[in-house]
Amino acid sequence: MKPLPPGTQAAEPSLLDQLHSCANQGWLRRLDSALAAFMLEQDPQAAPTLLVSSAILAQMEGRGHTCLALRSIVTQPQELLAWPDLAQPALSRLWQHLPAELAGWLDGLRASPLVRCVGQQGPAGQTDAPDAGQPLVLGGSQVEPLLYLRRYWRYEAEVASAVLQRVTSSQSLDQALARHWLDRLFEPRLEPRLEPADKSPPGTLRPVAEGALVDWQKFACAVALRAGLTVITGGPGTGKTYTAARLLALLFALHDQPAGLRVALAAPTGKAAARLRQTIDASLQELGARLGSSLDLTAFAQRMGAAKTLHALLGARPDTRQFRFHAGNLLDIDIVIVDEASMIHLEMMAALLRALPAGAKLILLGDKDQLASVEAGAVLGELCRDAWAGHYDLCTARFAQSVAAQTLPPALLAQGALATPLAQQTVMLRTSRRFGNLIGQLALAVNTGEAQAALNLIANDQSQVLQLAEQPSLRSLLGLALKGRPGTPAGYAEYLTWVQDRPPGSRTDAQQHAAWVKGALQSFERFRILCAVHDSELGTKSLNQAVQAALAQAGLVSPRGEWYAGRPVMVTRNDPELGVFNGDVGLALPGLGPQAALRVYFLDGEQLRSVSVGRLAHVETAFAMSVHKCQGSEFLHTVLVLPQWGEKLLTRSLVYTGITRARQFFTLVQAQAGLLEQAIARPSRRASGLRERLGC
Repeated sequence: MKPLPPGTQAAEPSLLDQLHSCANQGWLRRLDSALAAFMLEQDPQAAPTLLVSSAILAQMEGRGHTCLALRSIVTQPQELLAWPDLAQPALSRLWQHLPAELAGWLDGLRASPLVRCVGQQGPAGQTDAPDAGQPLVLGGSQVEPLLYLRRYWRYEAEVASAVLQRVTSSQSLDQALARHWLDRLFEPRLEPRLEPADKSPPGTLRPVAEGALVDWQKFACAVALRAGLTVITGGPGTGKTYTAARLLALLFALHDQPAGLRVALAAPTGKAAARLRQTIDASLQELGARLGSSLDLTAFAQRMGAAKTLHALLGARPDTRQFRFHAGNLLDIDIVIVDEASMIHLEMMAALLRALPAGAKLILLGDKDQLASVEAGAVLGELCRDAWAGHYDLCTARFAQSVAAQTLPPALLAQGALATPLAQQTVMLRTSRRFGNLIGQLALAVNTGEAQAALNLIANDQSQVLQLAEQPSLRSLLGLALKGRPGTPAGYAEYLTWVQDRPPGSRTDAQQHAAWVKGALQSFERFRILCAVHDSELGTKSLNQAVQAALAQAGLVSPRGEWYAGRPVMVTRNDPELGVFNGDVGLALPGLGPQAALRVYFLDGEQLRSVSVGRLAHVETAFAMSVHKCQGSEFLHTVLVLPQWGEKLLTRSLVYTGITRARQFFTLVQAQAGLLEQAIARPSRRASGLRERLGC
C-alpha cells in the first residue's frame, strides 16, 4: 500500500455511506455519490478529499459548472453548495473527515493515480503529469486550483485554443472599400466634435467631445472584417440581428465572388433560429430597397437557405454525442452567424469550433447577462464578461476611425494585459430601443443590481408591469393563465377559442387549414407562464397540470388522455430524423381531412412543419415553461413565478431573462415577500478556467 501524504488519511467506510445518504435526501444526485464510489473502487487508498471532491464536482457539473473551484469549496462550502438549512448537520459531519486548509485537499488529490496534474505540482514534483487517461484533471493555477472531469478540461482547452487562433488570425481587407460600404449601409450620424489633430502628438488619438455617440453597430461590422471570430453582445433591443444583417450585406459587397459566398445561420433552438432568419430577411429586404440595384441582396438572401439549430447544422445523429461534421469532415461554409449564443454550452461550442474551416468567419450574437445553458459552461458570458469596459488598444481605435469613422471614448481604451486579443474582437451594443419603456427600465435595474429601483418601478406604474399580491392563491394565478389580466388581451383562452372556432373549410382545404394552424400558433405565442423550478406548487410540473385542469373545467380543452386538440408541447430530446430538437414548441391540432388524426405543428418563421403525435415520444406540456427553456422567445405578456422553496436557486440572471421575454406586459408572482430582492442580490457565475486560458 502506498503511503498517503501528510495530513490525509484513508477514507473511512462511513464517508461513502454519508455521501450516499446525502444523495438519498436529494442534496446530491445518485450519480454524484456513484462517482465517489467509482473512485474508491479504482483507488482503494483514495483520500477523503478525492471522494468528496468527486461527488461535489459531479453535482456542480449538473448545475452548469465546468469545474470545481477548490478554494471556494474549502472556505465557503455552504454558499457554494446551496444546500437547504436542514442539510447543514450532514454537511458538518461530512466535513469532519476533511482537512481545514486548501493544501490538505490538494495533497489528497495529487496523491491519487486517478488525477492528472496540469499546471499543478504533482506527487513527484512535476508540473504537468503524463496523460494516462485519468478521469479527473487538477488544473487552474497554484493560487486558484480547479478540479475537472476529464472531458470538460479537454473541451475548455479546445475552445480556448480555437478562440485565440481565430481572434488573432488577420484577414486581408481593402479598408477604403470597406469604409465606402459601411457608410452606405448605415445611416449617417452627427459627427462628434473633435479637437484639432495638430494639438496632439503624431500617432495619438484625437479626444472625443464629451457625450459624443459611437455607432456601435457600425463599429461591430468593421471589427468583424478583421479576424475569424467576433463576439457581439447586447441587451434586448440593441439590434444584434440588425447588425448581423448589415454585416452580411457588407461581406457580400466586399467578396471577390459574391455569388459563391456560403452563409449559415444558426441558433441553439428552432424558434431562435427561425427568429434570426426572419429578422435577417426583413433587414436585407429593407437594405435592398434602399440600395437599389447596386447590391442584389434579394438573391443573396434566397441563397442562404433556412436557419438551423446548431444540432442540425453540425449533423446530430441519434444515440451518439458525435456529429456528422467535425475536424475530419468540415462544414462547407464561409460565414456562420449564431444567435442566442448565451445558450451554447461548452461541449457544443467545442463541437462548433472543431467543425469550422480555418478561413471561415464565426459571428456570435447574444446577451451576456442572460441565463447560460442548462448544460455545463457559460461560454458567451466568459468570452465577454468585461465587454462593458471595452479594453480596446490603440490599433483597434485607429481602425475604428479609419474604417468605420468612429472615435472610441478614452475610457474604453486600455494597454498591456487588459487589451487582450479577444477584447479587440468583442463589441457590446449599448443603445437599446426597448430600455426606454417600463419593462426595459425594470430589466436594466435588475441587471445592475438596483433592487430598490426595481421595486419602485413595479410599485409606481402598473400599466406594463404588475405584481400579484404576495403569496397569491393558485386560483388567482390560474385566472391569469386563462384570461390574462385587465388591460392585457393575452391569455390561453384566446388561442383555444381560435382552435375551437375552426372554419369548416380548414378541414379539407390545405390553404385554409394552414392559415388556421398558423393563427393558433401565433395566438399561443402571445402569453406564457415562466417558472424558476420544475418541482413545488409553483413549478412547471404542478402548474402545467393545474392550468390544464382549469382549462378543461372552462370547456376550452377536452383531455381524454395524453393528447388532445390544443395541447402545447415542448420537445425535450433531439430527433434529427423527425426534424425536431430540444426546445421546439408546438401545438397538437387535427391534421388536414375530415377524420384526420392529431399532429403537432411547429412554426418556423412562416413555414409550418408537423409530426404525428404517435411519433413524438419525448415531449412535455408547455403551458408553463422554465425560464431556461424560453430563451430565444418573446411573448406579448410574460408571467414570471418565483417559488419560496427554490429561493437559493433564484439569481439576477434568471429574473433578468424572465423580464426580457416580455414585449409589452410583464407580471411578477412571488410566493413570499423579498424573493425579488434576494434574486437581484445574487449574481450568478459559473466556475470555469476559460478566461484564464484566454489570457483575460
